[in-house]
Amino acid sequence: MSEKATDTPERSQRADRPERSERPGRQEPSGLLLRHPDGSSFRFDPGALCLELLPTGGPSPLAYFEVLREPADLVRWAEESRLPDGLGPGDGPCSGSRGGPGSGPGPVLVVSAGEVADARDLRDALWRLAEGHVEGTPPGPDDLATLNDAAAHPPLVARLTEGGDREWAPGGTGAGLLSTVARDAVELFTGTFAHRIRTCGAHGCRLLFVDTSRPGRRRWCSMERCGNRHKVRAHRARLTAAADQ
Repeated sequence: MSEKATDTPERSQRADRPERSERPGRQEPSGLLLRHPDGSSFRFDPGALCLELLPTGGPSPLAYFEVLREPADLVRWAEESRLPDGLGPGDGPCSGSRGGPGSGPGPVLVVSAGEVADARDLRDALWRLAEGHVEGTPPGPDDLATLNDAAAHPPLVARLTEGGDREWAPGGTGAGLLSTVARDAVELFTGTFAHRIRTCGAHGCRLLFVDTSRPGRRRWCSMERCGNRHKVRAHRARLTAAADQ
């Protein structure tokens, strides 16, 4: 946080460990649970898989919030993303990195150190492409090449089990994961909701989301954070105006 040494944390807040929020006995809320370095946390649903990669860090000042440093970090992100359950390390001592089995249930998602670097490159390109899309500026050729090269690899593969359930085919790789993310970005930038890709309306917040709601009036990355802060400021401004009359 998901989602800068100055005002940028307000926007690109990323969690030290972005994760899905769960409460026993209650329906799981949508979105990632992002933790800001100031100690606060909030739920953020960017509306698309490719935009969920952005709060893990980014170019320039966003690099301060980097969390994709080793294979286990990318595996963890996949587990906590909006991708269906089942992606994660297998049984063993290593966290899904190449050269050994992982630790935990589910098919192994094998990620190399080079693929982690590729993930950072793709994420940084997506930051520039998405912000450029919002601003109406043409995409940079290098960023387009990064996106299209990632999309050209075979994506992760889902399959149907004998019991009628969905599961991931074994042998998933970091390249397959990034291909799945890149293809999602291609669909987002060319699809029905491309005109609804937005930056949070709060000053200093750079988090991006796609508004898929029917009214199409979403303004904030999260009502828990930026939306609530706006309401508090507006309320204080009304009180001040009333007191001055």
